Amino acid sequence: MTIEESLSAENPVRVLLVDDQVLYREGLRELIRRWPEFSVIGEASNGKEAVGFCRTHSLDLVLMDVQMPVMDGVEAAGVICKENPELSVVMLTVAADDEYLFGALYNGAQGYILKDMPSRQLRNRLQGVVRGEAALSGAVTARVLEELTSGSTGSLYGAKPNEANLCEKLTERDIRILRLVAQGLSNEEIGAQLYLSAGTVKKHLSLIMQKLYLSNRVQVAVYAIKAGLAE
Repeated sequence: MTIEESLSAENPVRVLLVDDQVLYREGLRELIRRWPEFSVIGEASNGKEAVGFCRTHSLDLVLMDVQMPVMDGVEAAGVICKENPELSVVMLTVAADDEYLFGALYNGAQGYILKDMPSRQLRNRLQGVVRGEAALSGAVTARVLEELTSGSTGSLYGAKPNEANLCEKLTERDIRILRLVAQGLSNEEIGAQLYLSAGTVKKHLSLIMQKLYLSNRVQVAVYAIKAGLAE
């Protein structure tokens, strides 16, 4: 069953759009209206408005610009993810600025997408977020991996995990799942290799995040790569 089949107009993903540029926000709203598995239920022009909206409405997904007045998207993502751990936040921006990129991921954002992405690709990435996957543009993924290779992300993601800590906290299956996440596989692809359902993989990932004190799949992938599990 595809995501379009499992998510219908009767049970759409509830979306909040956050951008200070009205024209872009309106265009994104009209685009998403063509996708029956998503439903835009609100809009905000800055991070402060977004935080307030999330406190008073039931949501599944926040699509948020990075640079905005009053409160930027990075700060807002930190507040929203802390107060609503089940809510997915995806940043939409014109450039992969390092300060905003790593700040947003550290604050719990589930994705970081450049605004020049084709609409079909954007839809696929957002469907992946619904399945519990990360959403990163190709250029953003390359930048994250470059930072990991250089070893300069310690202040954002902590020291490199060691084998002893992995053995203490994680089961053999946990480590196998971490290895596949580090390789960029989706829940469905991981499930196919381990003979598990995508839902079971998602539950295991939630437990892994609890054990490692991580908040989303992006941070799980970073942890796994720093532990050398992507090799």
